[in-house]
Amino acid sequence: MRGAQIRQRLRNGERVYGTHIAGLMNPVAARFALDLELDFAFFCTEHMPLDRTEVSLLCQLYAAHGISPIVRVPNPDPVMISMALDGGAEGIVVPYVETPEQVHAAAGAVRYRPLKGRLLQEVLAGRHELPVKTRCFLEGFNREQYLVIGVESLPAIERLEELVTAAEVDGVFLGPHDITTSMGIPTEYDNPRFIDTVEGVIRRCRALSVGIGLHLPLFHLGRSTLHRLLEAGMNWLINGADIVVMRDAMNAQLRALRRLAGDEVYNADQAADDDRFVQLCIG
Repeated sequence: MRGAQIRQRLRNGERVYGTHIAGLMNPVAARFALDLELDFAFFCTEHMPLDRTEVSLLCQLYAAHGISPIVRVPNPDPVMISMALDGGAEGIVVPYVETPEQVHAAAGAVRYRPLKGRLLQEVLAGRHELPVKTRCFLEGFNREQYLVIGVESLPAIERLEELVTAAEVDGVFLGPHDITTSMGIPTEYDNPRFIDTVEGVIRRCRALSVGIGLHLPLFHLGRSTLHRLLEAGMNWLINGADIVVMRDAMNAQLRALRRLAGDEVYNADQAADDDRFVQLCIG
């Protein structure tokens, strides 16, 4: 999919599927990664040591093969956003947003590139109307771009509607590590308080016709919890990270091989889990 399709599906409540590309980054691995059945590929420059050239090469490669590249920038900085877009990003995730001003600044960089400075501020404030020719140019120039804001704290959750409606936002990114820490239950991703909070945010986002996603290995939530969140309307399915899926698949296969060779003590529950995982991997 390209960015315009992703944006429309997010707003319509249709699901899009992807993952955080963290391990498949060298040129040979990236070529194999293009065989993944992804609608989008998520690249993180907030927590991962990626330079501008690496991000641009990855964005250009995935976009050329019909997989929409979305980049999480290090902070809500319009300059960082513009750099990512200039490098080939279609989607932008702005982390840890808590104020309408941050949303305005991010939306200005995504929707009005290459406008900057005083003119852009006047446009965003409604004090200046752009000529028709300029508006048409900007709509075409930024047609594939979409904006996702990171809601990753209790203050942001409390102001959710204010943040989402502060400017043209296409989706919301829920960061579970930061949210659970903000709630005083760090990394307790199965805590009922956390699940209830996530479900509430999902429903509020869908009421505003905004896409919504939770960045976790989604099957780790358990089938019933995952189904519950899907039923609530979660539609931006960013399933963990490639390196985590590869780790889990490799460990499951290695344990199965050790049991088959008689080199590992048989554990019925673990064996059943591993067999299901291996079967899922090989079809």
